[in-house]
Amino acid sequence: MEALRGVDRASLRQIQLAGRTLAFDRSRGGSCVACHILGESTPEFPGNVGPDLSTLGATRDPQMMFAYTYDARSFFPLSIMPPWGTHGLYTTEELVDIVAFLASLKTPMKFKDELDDPTKRIVPKETRDNLDDFENPGMDVVPEGKKLFAARGPKNKSCLDCHAAPEQAFKTWAARMPRYEPRLQKVLGVEEFVTRHAMATTGDAHLMESEQNIALSVYLKFLANGAVIDVDVASPEAKAAAERGRALTQRKIGQLNFACTDCHERAANRWIRGQWLTGMRGQVGHFPTWRNGRGEVWDLRKRFQWCNVAIRANELPPDAPEYGDLELYLTSLSNGLTLSVPGIRN
Repeated sequence: MEALRGVDRASLRQIQLAGRTLAFDRSRGGSCVACHILGESTPEFPGNVGPDLSTLGATRDPQMMFAYTYDARSFFPLSIMPPWGTHGLYTTEELVDIVAFLASLKTPMKFKDELDDPTKRIVPKETRDNLDDFENPGMDVVPEGKKLFAARGPKNKSCLDCHAAPEQAFKTWAARMPRYEPRLQKVLGVEEFVTRHAMATTGDAHLMESEQNIALSVYLKFLANGAVIDVDVASPEAKAAAERGRALTQRKIGQLNFACTDCHERAANRWIRGQWLTGMRGQVGHFPTWRNGRGEVWDLRKRFQWCNVAIRANELPPDAPEYGDLELYLTSLSNGLTLSVPGIRN
């Protein structure tokens, strides 16, 4: 922090204001406000994944603040805080400005609205009936999937030719998916199964994440609604795949250096900006799910891809073996819960 030595008061104020702008900039990894309260000028809906920094300047040395902000892993190797300097999200000069702002914070935050206070904000509770077609636009996909199930493909075959009573044939099938497929030596989810099986039997190319694939997946899981999730993680191959998936949840990746467990285990039941972070159990039983904010249905693999994008990591193709292992492990955490598809989320 030698750069601030000898700086006059007016210039220091300009540096602090520049730092505040950077700290609140949502284009840089979500902004410091995603996890912290930062004094009286804090924007609405700050998070509380990290500590309240409103009086940081009264208790911490700026030199230590700079080192921690540059790369918190030098203090705590598994820190949830992104390595802002090491991974190039901010330049050294920008971090000097941010630390100058942090050093100016000496007054506790007093919230005028409890909605803005993450310690008092009401935890969201989903009360909508996701199987009500008035509440959930995703329900419109169910009849589309049923039509595709009966439609004949290029081979003049339809799913109904082999599965004449789908309501009985698939009453519990989706609740046992994904599963390890030894012939492919990978975990197969419903969506990839649809792609492969449709091409082999009807000749239809229902590629993963296409509208047709999503519709068929929703329909097949809809038929199993209420069935208890019971995926195999006991057989040797499935157990190994689930263990690989568990390891993936703990692996830090991307420019923001996040792992699944950072948000959904270590920071679970806290706020990241205005979004409530939940634990990993119970995450998958409603996928595919309608996303209000996107106006479309997403399957679980697309959710994985979006998480990768959000932490500035490279997303994988939907049929990637890594996603299969991850899906199996996360689904196994929900063994004993029930399917309710399509889900609905904001």
